[in-house]
Amino acid sequence: MASKEVIRASHRARRTALAPAEVEAAGMGIARHGLSWAASLTGGRPGTFAAYLGVGTEPPTLPLLGALHAAGHRLLLPVCEPGLTLSWVRWTPVSEYVRSRYAPILEPAGERLDTTAMRHADGIFLPATALDFSGNRIGQGGGYYDKFLAALGTLLATRAPAPDGGLLAPLPTAAVVYDSEVLSAGSIPAESFDRKVAAALTPSGLLELRGPASGDLRPGC
Repeated sequence: MASKEVIRASHRARRTALAPAEVEAAGMGIARHGLSWAASLTGGRPGTFAAYLGVGTEPPTLPLLGALHAAGHRLLLPVCEPGLTLSWVRWTPVSEYVRSRYAPILEPAGERLDTTAMRHADGIFLPATALDFSGNRIGQGGGYYDKFLAALGTLLATRAPAPDGGLLAPLPTAAVVYDSEVLSAGSIPAESFDRKVAAALTPSGLLELRGPASGDLRPGC
């Protein structure tokens, strides 16, 4: 089994090689299928979702954010804090951005909310560089989301175990990746404290990660 570092580096290199037209088309597909997933969680009513702004070679999420906002959903975007902690700021298309003090990114400006803001959330869109069908995730390597999901597991009741073992995050989760970044079950090393991701949101659709037998796109997505 390849290490997380090797897998992460390989997928980042592939992302760098994508043509602008491919990236733009990916953003449109992610927005369409992400909006459908959000509607399935809220019964078509406006809800609250934690999301993020894809930067650099990450799959573009700005079209997704715009589509969710246009549908009436409330959006919370992360802000990096000391100690690998995340705060959350309400986002709209007119939100201003400031340079992060702790990461080489721009972050939304506004009132910062702590993890308790997730008590009213309906789901979480997560960044990732790869996923496997066991629900294991490789992030950007900073550790912010690992710590956030652990804190969320303490704040909220943990959901039932994943089919192949391990804990699911206490809210519905979909990690945003390109189609080729969803790997076979057991491809990604996992620690006992890792929270499993429930779904992969790709340009082609939403893939439910249910263990070794997974692999089907959710109907309607």
